[in-house]
Amino acid sequence: MKKRVLITGAAGFLGSHLCDRFIKEGYRVIAMDNLITGDLKNIEHLFPYEDFEFYHHDVSNYVHVAGDLDYILHFASPASPIDYLKIPIQTLKVGSLGTHNLLGLAKAKNARLLIASTSEIYGDPLVHPQDESYYGNVNTIGP
Repeated sequence: MKKRVLITGAAGFLGSHLCDRFIKEGYRVIAMDNLITGDLKNIEHLFPYEDFEFYHHDVSNYVHVAGDLDYILHFASPASPIDYLKIPIQTLKVGSLGTHNLLGLAKAKNARLLIASTSEIYGDPLVHPQDESYYGNVNTIGP
């Protein structure tokens, strides 16, 4: 039985490359994106694959996937400061409600969940690139 992976933000830059990789490695891929910043052109070449499904859905709303699920890769979020200014509420919702919904799905399906983030969480960084020991101008694990 092939392992199944849900990739949110699947029509974005990173999400689409992850879809390619997981299809190439023999997984069944469930791609999900609300297309607010993603583009179907990034994944349309995968539509003919039997092991690829696409759902036009906003993970800030309840998320249901029928059947077993082994992995969830949460890459859904606008990733550009330009987008943050244009759609700040949607950006906050996908990071909070979307993550909450996917944590619930992972628990229900006994799936492993990977949550991606952007270096924007470090504030205006003084170090490039940032490693995990760099807090930037905000302490991401403090009170």
